[in-house]
Amino acid sequence: MAGPHDRDARPDHERPRRPHGRERRDQRQRRSAQNTPEKKPSAVARDERQERALPERRERRRERATRDPPDRSPRHKPRSPERRRRYDPASLTSSERDSNPLSFDSLAKLDAYNERTSHQPQEKEQLLAPREKDRSHQRQRKEKVTSGRVLKDKAKHRRKSEHGREKRRVVSGPLAEEGRVEKRGGYIAEESGKKRFGRKCWISVLVVVLLLVILIPVGIYASKKNGGSGGGGAGGSSDDGPAPANENLQGIDENDIPAEAKNTYFDPFTWYDTTDFNVTYTKETVGGLPVMGLNSAWDDGTQANENVPSLDQEWAYGTLPIRGINVGGWLSIEPFITPSFFQRYKSNQGIVDEYTLTKELGPQKATKMLEKHYASFIKEDDFKQIQAAGFDHVRIPYSYWAVTTYPGDPYVPKIAWRYLLRAIEYCRKYGLRVNLDLHGLPGSQNGWNHSGRQGAIGWLNGTDGDLNAQRSLDIHTQLSTFFAQPRYKNVIAIYGLANEPKMIALPTSDVLEWETKAAAIVRKSGMQQHLVVGDGFLGLSKWKDQLSGVRNVILDVHQYTIFNKNQINYPHQKKIQYACQGWTDQMKQSVSVATGFGPTICGEWSQADTDCTLYLNNVNTGTRWEGTLPTGDPTTSVTTPHCPPDSGTCSCDKANADPGSYSDDYKQWLMMYAEAQIASFEAGWGWFYWTWTTESATQWSWKAGMNAGILPKKTWQRDFNCTSNVPDFKNLPENY
Repeated sequence: MAGPHDRDARPDHERPRRPHGRERRDQRQRRSAQNTPEKKPSAVARDERQERALPERRERRRERATRDPPDRSPRHKPRSPERRRRYDPASLTSSERDSNPLSFDSLAKLDAYNERTSHQPQEKEQLLAPREKDRSHQRQRKEKVTSGRVLKDKAKHRRKSEHGREKRRVVSGPLAEEGRVEKRGGYIAEESGKKRFGRKCWISVLVVVLLLVILIPVGIYASKKNGGSGGGGAGGSSDDGPAPANENLQGIDENDIPAEAKNTYFDPFTWYDTTDFNVTYTKETVGGLPVMGLNSAWDDGTQANENVPSLDQEWAYGTLPIRGINVGGWLSIEPFITPSFFQRYKSNQGIVDEYTLTKELGPQKATKMLEKHYASFIKEDDFKQIQAAGFDHVRIPYSYWAVTTYPGDPYVPKIAWRYLLRAIEYCRKYGLRVNLDLHGLPGSQNGWNHSGRQGAIGWLNGTDGDLNAQRSLDIHTQLSTFFAQPRYKNVIAIYGLANEPKMIALPTSDVLEWETKAAAIVRKSGMQQHLVVGDGFLGLSKWKDQLSGVRNVILDVHQYTIFNKNQINYPHQKKIQYACQGWTDQMKQSVSVATGFGPTICGEWSQADTDCTLYLNNVNTGTRWEGTLPTGDPTTSVTTPHCPPDSGTCSCDKANADPGSYSDDYKQWLMMYAEAQIASFEAGWGWFYWTWTTESATQWSWKAGMNAGILPKKTWQRDFNCTSNVPDFKNLPENY
């Protein structure tokens, strides 16, 4: 037997052809399939990877087969002619073919080889078929396992997400392959599309509810407690009562409001309060001012009380005294009356008046807040109580922005006009005559916060002084034209031109000239009511023979001891004595045309004997009483305490205390001080107390003072008339 290295001695043509590379590989695969033992798991995994790559390999082979054969690299040298002839019989010469005849055995072996080679693809497919089937089953099992794991993970994630216990950060890789990612970099999204409340959410909601249950009653209690010493007002910034029902809108079709009037003053569906307004749409105006809200009928047959005539009867001014009340801080904001508007701001924000307040709030918030204040601070019931307390006149302060506004103005325009008209109708209902008081003029006529803007005087003064003076005249043209209507002939008794023009800072002649022009405008419009001008703080004695060419004019003086640093330190006894003697003498002198101006009233006064009330001297300023009022002006600055001398430490604590803590001696003094002033002012044409209600200042609120027993229940009922001696009040500490 020949060894492995023995050379086959047979000639080439008798030796069988050696199989090429592909044929050898196929032979090895067949032998491997027959003899291969059971594979290890690692081998199975390798076969699976190869199986997955098999289709791709086949595809690449087909592509190569369809392309032109590339040039072979140099290592694949073409066969030599000698070698080609050896394997290609067609290339042999006839002599060569004849010289190499095949033996019978060689031909038989060649035919057997060719037949075996022709059946190789079928054999290969038959050999591979069992393996392909086995691998297909393996793939299906793997897909089932993978799908089950994915579904199980999804269900687990859904249960955890529903209870708020899991938030899984998605990155990439297996989770993305399994289809569990909607967005990269986010959290896994549930297919339901909604998140349910978890336990933490419900706990948070429960905590918030418990806090509200605790804080709301506490806040209400604190609000009532803080307002207990006040004037009983509704509060500047909020009203504890329910919103108006506005039931009269139910009979109105919103489509009846023209498109051009919607969301304007003429659209009642935009009004916060429609109570007692006529909400039928009308675009009618008089003097450029709307009548929208007014009823077409009125009745002037009511009298305020049995001591005075009804509205349609003539009032004997100069003989029958005016006993009136102001409704201040309502249509014109005044910080000490409604401090809640200003307490929410820090001192460095500079919110000190209605100008800065509305500018800070902006148009929408300011409109919402102020209209709610207009609707709640003074209501019909207030006028009913005013009548019951014995008043017969009501002074209604309002400002120019109830009529119009100008470029740069932050004020809420015109809404106050509607409430002014309703207030006049309430006065008519209860037989109360009206004193219309234009409290704030363009540019500010005195530079004080109750004029709208604190600071420099811009009326008849400064760059726009003349412009603002003319604007004020134009406003009076509109107002007097409107109030000259017959419906106002009886209910409006007094018409004011300008509240408290600061004539000690303005040229007196300029102010008098302007007042003369304003009076002429009012008379030309048809109003015949009494006109009112302020004394300008010149003193009543300075007004003799002034405005002598203007008929039917009343001089208005405002009397307070607390704003004068030379009078605030009077002892209790002397303050009453000064009211009985000093103010009475001034009033008698002024009311006589022989010695003074003529008709004179006191348009403002109060029973307060200190200037301790919060914000009375402006927002975030001190007091004369405690000596903490450095104004920068030597004539008005007070840096040393001005309570009565030798009375000890001056303190505002007791002055601002709840009236329930007042001693009997102090209550007696407050009542007597008020009665002395009433007696003094009735030596003239009468008086108007400042004011009806406040948020927290008892000594400035007739309503609160009356309820506290320090003001008369009826304006005409008094125990003291300055005809008896004034007690010394020695048991009453001068410094509280």
